[in-house]
Amino acid sequence: MVAAFSLTQRWALIAVPLALTIVQPAMADQANPKFACLIEPRMELKLGTAVPGLISQVLVDRGDFVKKGEVVARLESGVEAATVALANARAADDSAVQSAQAKLNFQLRKAARAAALRRNDNIALSAADEAETGAKVAEAEFHEAQMNLTLAKLEVQRATETLNQRTIRSPIDGVVTQRTLGPGEYAYDQSHLLTIAQIDPLKVEAFVPLSEFGRVHPGMSAEVYPEKPIGGKYDATVTVVDQVFDAASATIGIRLDLPNPKRALPAGLRCQVQFLGVS
Repeated sequence: MVAAFSLTQRWALIAVPLALTIVQPAMADQANPKFACLIEPRMELKLGTAVPGLISQVLVDRGDFVKKGEVVARLESGVEAATVALANARAADDSAVQSAQAKLNFQLRKAARAAALRRNDNIALSAADEAETGAKVAEAEFHEAQMNLTLAKLEVQRATETLNQRTIRSPIDGVVTQRTLGPGEYAYDQSHLLTIAQIDPLKVEAFVPLSEFGRVHPGMSAEVYPEKPIGGKYDATVTVVDQVFDAASATIGIRLDLPNPKRALPAGLRCQVQFLGVS
């Protein structure tokens, strides 16, 4: 996460290009100058846990690169695993449904025979009514057994999701910048275990004079020049041009995306940026 620039920091960012323009005009392009900037992580997440619990494993440490979806830590989950096993056993047992089906089939045959006998007045009306009622009751019991089996299968899903919450995965591709908790420590919903920074792409924050408003727009290409010892020139794209200016420093905030597929660029570097195709 990027902290807001103070007034002093903003003046520091624009001081270098202004000095180059005034002191060394031959070395700077007056129509398309370079502006001071800062290379930062695309995002920085403090990774926590959805449920409190005792940490059993932390699988990564500071400096490790992780992929999206990779398991980075686990909480103690013996009880939850047992609950899943119990739910699976109940969901796999369909004996109640089969028993109710057999009883329903018997009651339907019994009711059919009673109805045939009743047409010839061979049995009393009460006996025929009892057989018909028995078939309806058996049908209701069969549907109840089916519903109970469906609920048992849903319970498997619920227990599995509860177990999955004990496994902590990285939501992004990035690098671990901090490990706060370790095995044996208690994690709760207000704490975080790890801090992960996304460094591909990186983001570049720049503050330029108000005179650049209307000349720089989202989608514009730019070149970023990191400070030494990294150096070099890297292509970037403007993604945000602030619509709210800073009156105190007379600057506009601009953000750029800087691809970093080989992780050649670290975050936290000062830089200069030059916007291409400025009208």
